Amino acid sequence: MILKGKIVGLDLDYINHKPKLTIELSNQYDLLSEEFSKLKELEEIDIGLSEHKHKRSLNANSYAWLLIGKIADIIRIGKDEAYLHMLKRYGQSELVSILSNIDVTGYFKYYEIAGKSILNNKEFTHYKIFKGSSEYNTKEMAILIDGIVSEAKELGIETLPPYQIEEMKNLWR
Repeated sequence: MILKGKIVGLDLDYINHKPKLTIELSNQYDLLSEEFSKLKELEEIDIGLSEHKHKRSLNANSYAWLLIGKIADIIRIGKDEAYLHMLKRYGQSELVSILSNIDVTGYFKYYEIAGKSILNNKEFTHYKIFKGSSEYNTKEMAILIDGIVSEAKELGIETLPPYQIEEMKNLWR
């Protein structure tokens, strides 16, 4: 776990003669995270400190693809297949019906057949079409990011702190 903050105190405990370091965290969300709660239960921890360097900010779509790539590596599927899986689980979709004799290849990038029906003696194929994340509005992207982050955590993939994810989602368009 990496937290951002600053040192606000360095004292010597007069009872046990051990130094005490006081750190002020930059964001209150860090205290609410599951990882932080688990750390409090440990008897001893390893601590490393370094000067904070501002990293180039990721946008929400780039971060989604970063996590999708890591998920794909762990479950041993292609990145595009993992992306489609995320779109199906957390993305936006529409249902369209097209005459079955029409080849839709090339018309839609992400889709699956939802069923078939006959109307006025004509067969129609119903397609569930998934919108690509680059077309999402802020709310849609937030839902997708939350789903991807959730799946990444389930697989043991380290994710950004909640406050950074919130900032990214809020900056989306």
